Amino acid sequence: MPLAKDSTYSEIAIPQASAVRPAAHARLRPAARAAVLLALSALSFALTSCRSHDFADYPANYREFVYVSNGGSATVTAISVVDVRVDREIPVGPNPVALAVSPTRNEVYAVSSGAIGANGSLAVIDAEHNSVAATIPLHRQPVSIDVDAEGNKAYIANLGSNFVSVVDLKTRREVAQIGAGEQPDAARITADGKTLVVANRGAGSVSLIDPASGHVRSVFSGCPGAADPAIMPDASKAFIPCAAGHQVMVVALARNNQADKLLTLLDVGRIPAHVALKPDTGELFVANSESNSISEVITGTNDVSSTYLMGDTPVRSLVSADNALLYVANLRSQNVTVYSIDDGRHIGAIHVGDGPSALAFSANGLLLFAVDSRSGDVAVVRTASRALFTLIPAGRSPNAIVDKAFTLK
Repeated sequence: MPLAKDSTYSEIAIPQASAVRPAAHARLRPAARAAVLLALSALSFALTSCRSHDFADYPANYREFVYVSNGGSATVTAISVVDVRVDREIPVGPNPVALAVSPTRNEVYAVSSGAIGANGSLAVIDAEHNSVAATIPLHRQPVSIDVDAEGNKAYIANLGSNFVSVVDLKTRREVAQIGAGEQPDAARITADGKTLVVANRGAGSVSLIDPASGHVRSVFSGCPGAADPAIMPDASKAFIPCAAGHQVMVVALARNNQADKLLTLLDVGRIPAHVALKPDTGELFVANSESNSISEVITGTNDVSSTYLMGDTPVRSLVSADNALLYVANLRSQNVTVYSIDDGRHIGAIHVGDGPSALAFSANGLLLFAVDSRSGDVAVVRTASRALFTLIPAGRSPNAIVDKAFTLK
């Protein structure tokens, strides 16, 4: 249910100086007026001191936004990280479901699945102005997007068309269609650009594709409900959650004259919804949504080391940059739970909005943004204290989030 208006937080709402009306202020006696002005000056100093202590000092030409796709509003909400407020609502296509950022240009990409029975589209958002610079037609029910390391091409899985669209982001047009299995749910490109890993939900399989030729190199079956893969940065392995099989498929990717190889199927909890790789790549964490647990996997040995209870319906997780903490979005609750990786234990829960379903850090890691799918807002959490700072309104049915930071030239 939505967060109650009288809920208490660790943050204290401080009235703004503008709340004192000039007319009333003018009627005060001189001594009282001086006292008010002194109090307001002290309040202003306190606010400034609090902000400089709790938030980074940004240069004048620095920009950073988190973008939230709103499936029920046909919009993307751009939230200023610098000011911690909504910058604007950006109209995109119907039912936006996925987002990605360019690693080389000040652009953000929003995939819209489209209206029922219609094709979807890709909106190119100019992050400097937060406006749509181009709209690229796609096919039936596109559901995911990944961008290569050079920022030249995007790979979009069209769930309803059984192929992956390849979009040239410079010319802003589709340049190829690569056949995949039934209902491709996600397509991820390796960091070296040599393998496209496609999870085919309907077929219960994983396709490994050479993106240069568009040829399917290998297909591995036995992964019911195949979902979004996690790929090692060195392009050596892919870990694919098999949501309907309660397992994670581990595949070795072709390199150094060795062929693609199915390594193992790891038994985890019921309905593994998401896998999150640690920045140091030593472990990854599987969110088992129907077991209310997370499973820790040692990536070097492909072993499940342990499983922990972690809130109600964990659906997404995110590891801090220092590899110390795992934040878990619990869909059927109002909490993001926190797991200490070094200690191997649950260390608390952060009360956010209703139905947290996606997470993103600010570029400096000082803030965590949690998308609340049912209450239609974004919770802003200070990571230093692991306390809710504020709630920011989004559109209807928000579902995905990304962060984009850059400096103006």
